[in-house]
Amino acid sequence: MARTGVVRIGVTGHRTIPADAEPAVRAGLSALFHGEGEHEALTSLAAGADQLFADIALAHGVPVTAVIPGMDYEAHLGDAATLAAYRRILRSCAERVQLPFEPTHEEAYFAAGRWIVDHADHLVAVWDGRPARGLGGTGDVVEYARRCGVPVTVLWEPGVLRD
Repeated sequence: MARTGVVRIGVTGHRTIPADAEPAVRAGLSALFHGEGEHEALTSLAAGADQLFADIALAHGVPVTAVIPGMDYEAHLGDAATLAAYRRILRSCAERVQLPFEPTHEEAYFAAGRWIVDHADHLVAVWDGRPARGLGGTGDVVEYARRCGVPVTVLWEPGVLRD
C-alpha cells in the first residue's frame, strides 16, 4: 500500500471530542507525524477528529487526501463553522477522491471509511471504544480495519465518555 516509502495514515473518529479527551488526542495525532520518513494523511474531513487530524497533518507539512463520501456531503457536515473549516482544509488538500453515490448517508460514510482503510498503511482511531451509533461509525471502521489486518492506534483519554 505504501508508495515509494510514503506511509499512508488514515483516520476515523468521533465528530465530538470531549474537552477532557482533547489534549491526549491532539498529542497523539501530532506524534504520528514526527519521526523519519514521508507521510500522507487520508481523511473524509468530517467535524471533530477528521478535521483535527487534517489540520495537524497540514501543520506538519504532510499532504492530505480528502475522501468525500458519495452524497450531498456538505449539506450534512454540521454548522457554519464546521462547513467553513471543511472548505478551508479541502483547499489545502493535495488530492481529492470523490466516491460514488451511495443509497443512504450511513452507507456513504461507511464506504468512505472502508476506502480509507483499504488505502492506508495504518489507521488512527479517535475512539472511546464503544460500538458505532450507526452504520459506518468509528467502531465499524475500526472493526473493518482489524479484519483487514491494518494496524490501528486508538487515541482517547481513559475514562472519558462521549455525550
